[in-house]
Amino acid sequence: MIRCLLITFFVSSALCQTSTNHALLDKEDVQLRLTDSAKGPGFSLVLSRIHDISDGTAIVIAVLGLRVGNPIDIKLKDDVELYFNNNITLKITYTHVQESRGFDVSVVWTAPADVRLEDCVNLGLDHWYGGPQQKRQFWPIEKLVLHEYSYITKEADNCGIAEPYWLSSSGVFYYFDRKVPLFVDQNVKEHQAACFIAQVKSPYSSNREQNSLAYNIGIFDDARQAHQYAIAAHLNKPGGMPDERMITNPIWSTWARYKRNINHDVVLKFADEINSYGFPNSQIEIDDLWEVCYGSLTVDERRFPNMKDTVDKLKEKGFRVTLWVHPFINKGCEPWYSEAKENGYLVVSEAGSVETSWWNDNGTTTSHLDFTKPLVQKWYTERLRALQTAYGIDSFKFDAGESSWTPQIPVLQGDKANHPTVITEDYVRTVAQFGPLVEVRSGYRTQDLPVFVRMLDKDSYWSFENGLPTLLTTALQMTLSGYPLVLPDMVGGNGYNEPPSKELFIRWLQATVFMPGLQFSYVPWDFDNETIKISQSMVQVRQKYSTVLTGAAASGAPVVAPVWWADPNDREAQGIWDEYLVGDILVAPVLTEGAVSRDVYLPRGRWRVTETSLVLDSGWHRELPAPLDTLMYFVRETL
Repeated sequence: MIRCLLITFFVSSALCQTSTNHALLDKEDVQLRLTDSAKGPGFSLVLSRIHDISDGTAIVIAVLGLRVGNPIDIKLKDDVELYFNNNITLKITYTHVQESRGFDVSVVWTAPADVRLEDCVNLGLDHWYGGPQQKRQFWPIEKLVLHEYSYITKEADNCGIAEPYWLSSSGVFYYFDRKVPLFVDQNVKEHQAACFIAQVKSPYSSNREQNSLAYNIGIFDDARQAHQYAIAAHLNKPGGMPDERMITNPIWSTWARYKRNINHDVVLKFADEINSYGFPNSQIEIDDLWEVCYGSLTVDERRFPNMKDTVDKLKEKGFRVTLWVHPFINKGCEPWYSEAKENGYLVVSEAGSVETSWWNDNGTTTSHLDFTKPLVQKWYTERLRALQTAYGIDSFKFDAGESSWTPQIPVLQGDKANHPTVITEDYVRTVAQFGPLVEVRSGYRTQDLPVFVRMLDKDSYWSFENGLPTLLTTALQMTLSGYPLVLPDMVGGNGYNEPPSKELFIRWLQATVFMPGLQFSYVPWDFDNETIKISQSMVQVRQKYSTVLTGAAASGAPVVAPVWWADPNDREAQGIWDEYLVGDILVAPVLTEGAVSRDVYLPRGRWRVTETSLVLDSGWHRELPAPLDTLMYFVRETL
């Protein structure tokens, strides 16, 4: 049965209609309703309070959401284009994308650059997913509080992923065009509402010819259908697989355990310890600080007198080797800083400055390479290739990439409407060419790249203050933003506050075992024999189910999938944040200090308790035992 979408509009003042689907409107309340006629009233777009303020700047406020209505007046077969006073236009087009209920509606506001455009979504009783990566990561995200939040990649709030995508449990998604100077106000201006604001102001360049608020609305029967369509039509999926050994075996990093206190002897001793306790590896990462100075990409021979010898010895021990790198050059790091500045390789602000800051300034200022310039991409990659050739380095761990690290407001190459977050995309696309061992920590419209995307640093806490619970919520947020190759932060966190306790280390490892990647830096043998034994068993579990992990990663669907992925109409499952699915395996780690049991919700199907003959039905199962050596995971046997 072919179903149609009705578009009906009402105006409270004079309407000069030029054709069936083109109209010039006065500045009064306007209401548009989009409804799937076969499903009955289900969706509406309400445009209201279009007015002038004292300085003559027009403000457009629209309210989007699921509402009840009976639009029957006009059936429009073609695109709708409305013209308002103040040179504001609204164009709506829709595509029926499947035989059943499935629509992709395009809404495009255009206005002069000094006009603020604002649409508000009533979050209603739905659960919502996607949104920005946050330090205090809630999931679902309807309770998130954002006050006119600039929607760019930035270091603040751990916002390394800022895909403008919101998905509701009822099967509606919003996806915003890259040219929108987007701000988000959630639960501040209006309770249980997310307001999407387009305004030409910092951190966006003021050198824009017009303002735009453009987005697509997907309307489907359920969230799974909506997300699958969004991946195919808007978000994209990885065009290949990362290195399989990075999925099946742990990565070992020097960072959390040693911080910057690394050298030839430290790294080799670390490798020997890993081997002596019988742990496998995918690679060892030599993290900060191996360089002469930040941005030199030149080995500090005081720490590594013969880096080729260091790498060769690591490879003899069975390790591949990667180096930590970044997009900065500190002032005074010569001659590299002067070379980059003289050649115009550094990002310049609108005020003409190349100076900015980052976490490794070391008492000076730094600059950021301008990856929107092809010459910079070439200069950077050639220097990394030289490192690989000279020392046998396998690949790199690429840090940073968020646009907020550049001098503000940055002057970048290309269409100004794509600034500033385009530098994140250009950086990530530049470094992705270094092959399947690459990891990055930021992303913007780069879901198609087959590279691991790392969570920003986690703290060694039990709480939602960037601690253990946010390991799961961040993985779900990243996955539902279209980044399935999630690399969780190191087991136990980074220890910036204090090193993890034995219990936190073990529970962190258990929570990570079925995620796409597993990273160690703190090590089990720093605790006791019990920790070593439990850790060895967890790594063995990962290897046992490695084909499930690699199969999920190759599918393009969420790898760390929400529980509702098994049954998108299960209202109970839609709100669960502390469990996840990998294929037909449900993982329910303990995330509470001192707990030796937990409640588990199983979605549709029958689920076998691993390593036993016990099979459980769907629904809640209270206080299932989970002592310290136990990770609860269940394998679905039947639907």
